[in-house]
Amino acid sequence: MKTKVLLTLLTIGLTLQLTAQRGSRIAYVDMEYILENVDEYQQASKQLESKAAKWKVEIETRQQKIDGLKNELQAEKVLLTKELIEEREEEIQAQEREMLEYQQDRFGPQGDLVQQKKMLIRPIQDQVFNAVKELGVNKKYDIIFDKSDVVMLFSNDRHDISDQVLRLIGRAKKLKKNKGKKAKTELEEYTEPVNEAVKARADEKKKKAKTRAEQAEEARKKKIAEREARKKAYEERRKKLLAEREAKRKAKEEKRKQSEQDKNKEEENKNNSPDNG
Repeated sequence: MKTKVLLTLLTIGLTLQLTAQRGSRIAYVDMEYILENVDEYQQASKQLESKAAKWKVEIETRQQKIDGLKNELQAEKVLLTKELIEEREEEIQAQEREMLEYQQDRFGPQGDLVQQKKMLIRPIQDQVFNAVKELGVNKKYDIIFDKSDVVMLFSNDRHDISDQVLRLIGRAKKLKKNKGKKAKTELEEYTEPVNEAVKARADEKKKKAKTRAEQAEEARKKKIAEREARKKAYEERRKKLLAEREAKRKAKEEKRKQSEQDKNKEEENKNNSPDNG
């Protein structure tokens, strides 16, 4: 990390030195500032944050359930056989694996959150790039930096063209909207066959995705059914074991009472014996 920062600073220093000697024009944009001021990005970002919050709640709920199963097993271990304990531990481990997989699918390096953020920011980045390119050509800038990717120890605000980029993005949106209405009529006859082909490919892709989703759902249901069957079998064995232990306890208690009764009767007979008279 330190090496990367040093190389970046060295590159910037050499660039600034060379451009200063030629009297070149330099500017920079602040991507974070631009994103904060693009309404579409902010709205979509809030929706994504709401999704992420729901995913976190789901993960926390699953973790609480797993913790509950662990505590329950710990409390009942003295009543269970080794086989039943191993089955319960296997069940807990399976749920832990599912929870971790879900966590990776949502928040991992290739998870939904990262991928959707990339999809969210890409159109804005394209607009910024086009606006920067237009400003660079029109105002004859030699170098335009992105402040978000460069370690800028000091930057003069007069070099910041972020607001100009935002204005160009806003103008481009209006032009695109107006041109879109006109172009739609002119290009309909040319784009219809293409749109049909695109639609057919999209439908085929959806069909395949649906098949995969159905297979995954079937596998999930099968796994749940197997888990429920194991859980039911475990509960039945547990009840049977507890019933057997309770029966043994009662039999032992009855035997003890009978022994005491026999002993008392024997003492009574002994006391009533003529020899004792």
